[in-house]
Formats: sequence, C-alpha cells, structure tokens
Amino acid sequence: MKTALMVAEKPSLAQAVAKILSNGNMSSRKGSNAACSVHEYTGKFQGDTVRFKFTSVCGHVFGLDFIGKYNNWDRVDPVELFNAPTHKKEATEKLRMPQFLEKEARGVDYLILWLDCDKEGENICFEVIECVKNVMSNSIRRENQIFRAKFSAITETDIKKAMNSLAYPNKNEALSVDARQEMDLRIGCAFTRYQTKFFQGKYGDLDSTLISYGPCQTPTLGFCVERHDKIQSFKPENFWVLQVKVEHSPGKHVNLDWSRVRLFDKEVAQIFLNIVKSFSEAKVTDVIKKEKVKSRPQALNTVELLKVASSGLGIGPHVTMQIAERLYIQGYISYPRTETTQYPDNFDLRGTLKIQSSSSHWGKEVRQLLETGLQKPKKGHDVGDHPPITPMRSATEAELGHDNWRLYDYITRHFIATVSPDCKYLQTTTHFSIGNEKFSCSGKVLLEAGYTNVMTWQSLSDEHVPVFERGASYKIQEAKLADRQTNPPDFLTESELIGLMEKHGIGTDASISVHINNICERNYVNIISGRKLKPTPLGIVLVHGYQKIDIDLVLSTMRSSVEQQLNLIALGKADFQDVLKHALDIFERKFRYFVKNISGMDELFEVSFSSLAATGRPLSRCGKCRRYMKFVQAKPSRLHCSHCDETYNLPQNGNIKLYKELKCPLDDFELVLWSSGAKGKNYPLCPYCYNNPPFRDMKKGMGCNECTHPTCAYGLSTNDIAGCFDCEPGTLVLDSSGAPKWKMACNKCNLVVNLKDCVIKVTRSEDICEECEAAILELDFNKERNPLHDGALQHVGCLFCDPLLKPLMTNIKQVSISRSGRGRGRGRGGMSRRGGRGRGRGRGGGAGRGRPPPKDKMAQLAAYFV
Repeated sequence: MKTALMVAEKPSLAQAVAKILSNGNMSSRKGSNAACSVHEYTGKFQGDTVRFKFTSVCGHVFGLDFIGKYNNWDRVDPVELFNAPTHKKEATEKLRMPQFLEKEARGVDYLILWLDCDKEGENICFEVIECVKNVMSNSIRRENQIFRAKFSAITETDIKKAMNSLAYPNKNEALSVDARQEMDLRIGCAFTRYQTKFFQGKYGDLDSTLISYGPCQTPTLGFCVERHDKIQSFKPENFWVLQVKVEHSPGKHVNLDWSRVRLFDKEVAQIFLNIVKSFSEAKVTDVIKKEKVKSRPQALNTVELLKVASSGLGIGPHVTMQIAERLYIQGYISYPRTETTQYPDNFDLRGTLKIQSSSSHWGKEVRQLLETGLQKPKKGHDVGDHPPITPMRSATEAELGHDNWRLYDYITRHFIATVSPDCKYLQTTTHFSIGNEKFSCSGKVLLEAGYTNVMTWQSLSDEHVPVFERGASYKIQEAKLADRQTNPPDFLTESELIGLMEKHGIGTDASISVHINNICERNYVNIISGRKLKPTPLGIVLVHGYQKIDIDLVLSTMRSSVEQQLNLIALGKADFQDVLKHALDIFERKFRYFVKNISGMDELFEVSFSSLAATGRPLSRCGKCRRYMKFVQAKPSRLHCSHCDETYNLPQNGNIKLYKELKCPLDDFELVLWSSGAKGKNYPLCPYCYNNPPFRDMKKGMGCNECTHPTCAYGLSTNDIAGCFDCEPGTLVLDSSGAPKWKMACNKCNLVVNLKDCVIKVTRSEDICEECEAAILELDFNKERNPLHDGALQHVGCLFCDPLLKPLMTNIKQVSISRSGRGRGRGRGGMSRRGGRGRGRGRGGGAGRGRPPPKDKMAQLAAYFV
C-alpha cells in the first residue's frame, strides 16, 4: 500500500483537516518531537488505496540568520552585514522539526502540503520539501509526488474540494518571501546594531532594549511622528459663524446654517451680521425633498477588519489577528488574511447565509433575506488571493468566549450586510434668503433600514424639521456671531494608521499588525485612550534624526518601491538575485552615509536624554577602580562606571540589587543579585564575568549559577544539586539568597523547587547519592516545625531518594522525582577535569576534592585547566 504524508501549518489545523478527510475515522499518535501529532487513516488517492499520515509544522521550519561570528555585536562592523554569509537554521531548535519531518516522510510515496494559502505558506512548503525530499520513495517521478492544497476555509466543502483539485507549490512566491527575509535581516540588523551600540553607550534614560530600525517599522513610526509634529506646530485661529434663528410658529424655533459656514475676519463677519439684522424676516426660496441611499458595505478584507476591530471594538491589530487565526482554525470563519473585497462568481452566498438562519441574534433578518431574495454584493477589488472574510459556521458567545465572540459577531453582521438592501431615507432641505445671504436647514426621515438592521451601529435616526412653505417668510428671532477657534488634529488612531499603511504600501495584510506592535514594544509610541498612538521622546527623536540625515530612511516611498519589486518576483516577472542586489546596494550606501553623519542625530539625543554618567544610582563597586558604579534601571538595565567609562549589561526583566557586598574571586567586582520575584528564581552574578566570560566553556550572559570556576563559593561547582527535570541541559542549583527560605532553581529554564519553611539551613556536602547521583544535603530544621519524629534537628540525605526529605519539596510534580525521571540520573552540573559533565563520586566540578583549595587566583585557574 502506498503512503501519503500531508503537512499543515499548525497542529490544530492538521487535526481539523484530517478529521474532515477521514470522516472522523482516524487514529492519532504523538510525534517524536512531542509538539506535533500524527493522524492516520486509509483512503483513496489517484485511484489507489493509500495510507494517509497527516501532521503539521509549527510555523516556519527554518529561519534566516548570519553564520556564527557575524552574530557577535562586538567583533563585527555592522556594514559587513550587507554582504555577510547567511544560512538557514532551525526556527525553533527544541522542536527538532526537520528530524521529525524526515522521520515521518521516510519511504512515503506522496507529499501533500496543506500550508496556509499565502506567500508565507508557500515559503514554508519549500522548507518542508527540503526536509523530506531525500527520504521519499523513488517509485514515482518527483513531479507526480508533491502536491499543494488550495483552500480558504476549514469546512467539509472547502477541504474536500481542495483535496480533489490539488495543484503544485509556487516557487516564485516562496522566493519573494526569501528576498523579503534577507533584506529585512541585513538592513534591520545593520542599522539596529549600529545605533543601539552608539546611543546606549552614551545615554542612560532611553528606556528601550533595542534602538531598532526596520524598512517597514520605521516608516510606520514616521506616520505617527508626522501627526505629532502637526499637533506641535499647530497655531489656533479664531473664526466667526453667523447664527440665525427663525420662528416657525409660536414657541417653535429653528436654527439655520449659513452658506458661507465661517469667516476668519471679524470685521467682515460683523458687516454680514449688520446686513442680516437689517431684515426682520427670512424668506423660503426652495424646499427640496430627495430620497438618498446609505450604501451597504463591500465584502470584508483584512485591513478593514483591523480598522473596525481597533476603532469599534477596542481590540488592537495584533490581538485581532490572533483571535481571527483561532476562529479560522476552529472553522468559524474563512481565511483571515486577504486583500480581496469581492466575492468570487461561484461563491455560495445563499448557502453561507442559510447557516446563520437559526441564530438568536440575527436569525430573523437572515430568514427574511432568504424569503425576499439576496441583494447582489457591491463590486469590490479582486486581488486573486483569498475570498473575503466570511462566517463559515454558526456560533454562540458561550462556545467562543467574550473577545472571540465580539470579532465573530462583527464578521457575521458584516457579511449579512453585504447581501442586504441599502439603507434609504428621505432628506428635506429648506433654503432661506435674508437679503443676499443664503441659509438652510435640513432633516431626514428613515424609509428603509436595510442593512442597518444588522449593522445597528450605523443605523439612522429621524431628524424632524417643521414644514416650511416655499415663498413664505418667517420672523427672525435671533441673529448673532459665534466666536470659535480651530482645533489641532488629534494623535493618529490605530485605525487611521492602518489606512495610511495600506495606502502607501507599507507591509502586507499579514504584517501590518506586526509592525504596529513592534513600534509599541520598542517604546517608540504609547497607546493612549481611544487607541490613539502617541509617540514617545525616543520615537520622536529617532524620526527627526532620520529626517535630518536622510529623509528616505523614514519615508514610505522606499519600502513601497521594494514591495512592488517583491511582488514582481512572486509573479515571475523579476529575478530574485537582481531585486535583492539592487535593494541592498541602495541601503548599504544609505547606511554608510548615515554612519558618517550620525552626529546630526546625536545632537537631537543630547537635547532629549541624559548621559550615562548623569543617570542611575550608585549600587556596586567596580573591580578596576574600586569606585561605585551606577545602576541604570531604564531599559536595557546596566551598570556604568563613569571613572573607567565602562558599561556592563545586566539580565533584563527582573530586579537587581547588591548581593551582600560579596566580591568575585576573579576580578574583585562586587556581585549583584538578579531576581524574577519572590516566587521566581534568583541568582548572583559578577558584572564583569557576565559580559566577559572568564572560561572557554562559558558564554556571554551567564551568571554565577552557570560559572564553572572550580572553587568559587557562589559558582555552579559548589552549588549544583542535580540535573533539571524539565530541560535537557539544565542543572538545579542551590539558591541561598532568600535564606532562611531555601530553594533550588534551574540555571537554564524557569523551574524552581521550593523547600518547606521548616528548613532553616541547607549545606551541600561532598558526597553524592548512590542511587541518583544527586548531591547529599545537610538540612537543619526549625525546632517548632520539625518534621523529624525522633526530635533531631539535623538530617543528612538525598532530597530525591530519602523518604523523610522528599515531602519537603513543594511546587514540583511527583513524576519529576520518580525513579524513572531523568533528573536523578544527571551529571553533577560543573565541568570535570576530563572536560565532560561530572558523574559519580568524582563530583564533577571538583579541582581535586581531597586537597585543600589553592591559595591565590592564578593557582586556582592553574588547578582548573591543568
């Protein structure tokens, strides 16, 4: 029997599609990478009985990155990144996705790709092909082995139709994504590395981990700052409005609108007021009644969905796309990333509408439409990607949850509105003359609610005005000038920004939300009330700096031009290498010019931010000059020694404090303690060693809990307890910083094992457990809460094997410490003298446990390396 491997983009999507294709008759098993499942069933394919295996990836299999040495910020000039060699590496190494795909594809006859039907999905298709092509069966010609399923919704109709009309992957669309990835990597990394190092090395209150540049991100920020600049430069002007009130009947007055609207010259406005006051009556010159139409909406695309979700529902673009993706995978809506606003000719509008006929929210309107007939949807724009976003299943708020329901509710109402009649109303406009000055008043009466029955927020209310007779005159009750002032524009809303990005070709329907989220996370803008985007001082200075040096770096025209060329690659009308080389050559020249003229931007930074020396508070002593270094708390948190003019990076997203004024035995820098909170993990670190690893087996960014110094009292070799239960490379390290509250924490992952508060002191001995090779501990107990039945206040044993000590560990799963658990068979954490993980009685990290420790630092290092 032949075998077919089918691959979707996400595990949940694989399960949903497999269930449809197998008619629910399938078996499932966990994949070897534990993240993806494999669903198996037997069916027909190309006339043969075939065993289908349906699994998935988790997004991109590979990511583009520079090769090893070019990832070192300190050793590589950023300009080299424009030509530095790159390679594809696993997007998420712990998933072991290439090995998983290779294993499942070994010997299969067919590969059917169910990745999302957009350019990114097409690119992932070829990543999957690269993983499996060498292990597939050779019994069939390659062009008859690999197929692509095209679908827009997770419904039985769409999925089975896609399975019966398989196509082939589009190499050109995949290449356009490769080009975009490489451009963004080279351009973004070069500018980001240079300006991050330059400005963070000089200023202490930037409050941003990265000073990033992005070909899409920066023009997006530019729109926000442009609006900010208009607000700042706005000068209010006084203007005057002539207001007239006439008496229709006793006690009933009507306000008239002046045809000139307003005047900015008070003296001229006063002249018109005097003219009007010279008359006692206003004459009706015309009464016009006209039936008007408020048109139903076009079919819904991604950009419109993002705009309405932000302005109408108060949900940001990034969260909106996450919710829409969930609804799509669960089969409630069609594919949510589309630029098309016109339904295909063969789209089953009636069938899609009929699904909603039993709803308690809009079922009445749907049934009425089905009886009276659907209106032909408005003509929109067909990009040729996916049909507009439509509901595919009926749902209730109880089964979806609050925010999911709100978005689904809008999508469904919008769809119903597209096939509903227009809203019609009668507008009555009465024109008046007072001398030569013209005035009017208007009212409207609703004739037919149409689509506003479902899109209720757009409904119209009657605005009644009295009936005036043509040629009749009415007494002027009041005439006066109203003094007013022009108002500045407001900050851009997310909805307005999305519209500007679409108009200027910044990003795609899939990436617009990502770019907006990036400028928020980088602390370039803040979201204020009404989901308005207010630029921060950092965002403002950056944009003004780009404008001062090279305005093209912040204008939308550069990226818009690049996007057009990328689309030509996707259509097969432009060469991948030519487009890539042309764009990178332009940006490399701009980068060199930017570096040469960085002083222009630096002048703006000097005005807005404080120098490192003037920022922060004294915290710990420098090991070189013995003066206090200042702790700069603003992102990225770091220590700065103004005397040595040196800056030392620190771990982020936690609290930093001085660690008992203890010193590193290697460099005399005072240790600091990083903490993720009372219930999280803590570890000490030496600021110098953290930035300049002292040993070859250490990497930059390692604290004392990973330091392989052989005798240091704060290092791994003297505090390791056992291998981590949750991650392969980690080691549980004793944390004494919170004593008398003791705990162990993994030095790689976030696992924390607390000991009960009856333990008041823990000492790690030189012995190890015979059964699990964990460290033997000496525990002292509180007299009042002593768990020992014999009254002893001290006990020596293994936490994982001793039945008296095992219950002392909290917030840890019992399975983790069972005899089959890998945590007890681990090495001892430190590095043995033979270069590997220590195991057994040698205690791994020892520099000769039976001998006294060397007296000086050089002797310590000699004992470690020799």
